Order: sequence, then structure tokens, then C-alpha cells
Amino acid sequence: MYALVPAAGSGSRLGSELPKQYLELAGQPMIAHTVGALLGCARLRGVTVVVAPGDTRAAACLAPQPRLQLADCGGATRAASVRGGLRWLLEHGADARDWVLVHDAARCCITAQAVDRLVDACRDDAVGGLLALPLADTLKRQQDGAAPVRVQATVPRGGLWQAQTPQMFRIGQLADALDAGAGAEVTDEASAIEAQGLRPLLVPGEASNFKVTLPGDLELAEAVLLARSGTRAPRRLRHG
Repeated sequence: MYALVPAAGSGSRLGSELPKQYLELAGQPMIAHTVGALLGCARLRGVTVVVAPGDTRAAACLAPQPRLQLADCGGATRAASVRGGLRWLLEHGADARDWVLVHDAARCCITAQAVDRLVDACRDDAVGGLLALPLADTLKRQQDGAAPVRVQATVPRGGLWQAQTPQMFRIGQLADALDAGAGAEVTDEASAIEAQGLRPLLVPGEASNFKVTLPGDLELAEAVLLARSGTRAPRRLRHG
């Protein structure tokens, strides 16, 4: 059982010169928090971080660990980075039948307890699954072509879930699904699996396991991390 962390993106929506996975939060680069939580799950044989070719930042900010590997095979898209990482795992001793947990580098508030809950739910399942949260907020669809933007309709939220990561599937099955979906819009691993006619499990996640995407998310993530460490004093974020 392995964890795979695609970390080849630039995080352009944050407006930082530094890729967001390397921004400092609560005294450490964001990716260090993410990897540390995954390494806290003892059932994971290894954690592989997929970086862009020539990226040396990950090696500089992640302390060497026996269960931590870096793979410089990242691609232009998340799906390409995941596919490259799966290939790397297979070339370095993993079996196609082994489980892989793919997790966003920018979900730095993940806990080892949430990872264990996903593993417990999926390890005997024929398909696998993902952490997710049932939608609680009222959903609105915007009116096309309106300026200013106005509501077109309220969307029923019953049965809708917000996908999180990790997402846990067999290495070979996921690789085949990503290959079959090449050229299509694959926003997460589960969507590639679903396109094969399979139905992944939905495993309740945690509200704190959000993805850092916009500037305000940085402050929220840091507040969560500081609270967990017992340090509540505010500090200035460094955006690179």
C-alpha cells in the first residue's frame, strides 16, 4: 500500500512566485505538513512525491525518511503527474494489484486518522474509494451571459458530495483508467475510475481537509495547523 503525492503544479491562482506546495505555513513548507501526515499512517509502505523534472525544492524542504521517495516525473497536468507516478512505483517494486492513495499536496491539513479511516473502508473493497463530505450549503447555478452575475436556479444538494483526497485504488486499475481517459477532462482519480463503469466508495472525510487554492485558504490552513500544534499566536504568511 503506497501514497502518491502529485506536486508538479505551479499554484498560479495564489499569485505567488513560489509553487504553493513550497509556501511556508506554521514554520514548515506546506508539502512537509502533507507528507508528515501521510508518513504518520504506519500501514503505508512508502510515500512518493511526484515533482516536475529539475525541481530541487522538494529535496531541500523534506527531511530524508526511509519511507519517503521523490520521483521527478511530473507532467503538465495532474493526471499526467499521477500516471507518471504510478509508472514510477511499478518500476520500483510495486505490484499492479497494490493499493495506492493519491493525495493533493495542497491538502496539508489531512490527518493520519482520516487516512486510516479510508484504508479501513476500502482495503477489502473490489473498487476502492475516496474521502468526501456531503454538501451542506445551498447551491446556485449562475445565469449565462448575465452582467452582473445573477442566479439562474437553485440546485438540489441531496445526494451530492464534495470530493477530497486521498483517493484509494489499485495501481494497475487506476493506471488503466487514466490511460483510457487520456485527452478527456479528468479532474480526479475517482472520475477516471467512474468512466470505466465502476462506483467508488464515498468515505466521510473532514472539513479541515480542504485544498489550499486561493490566498484566504493559506491563512485558514495555517490557523488549523497552529491550533493542532498548540501555537495560536498569529504570524505573517510568507508568499514567496
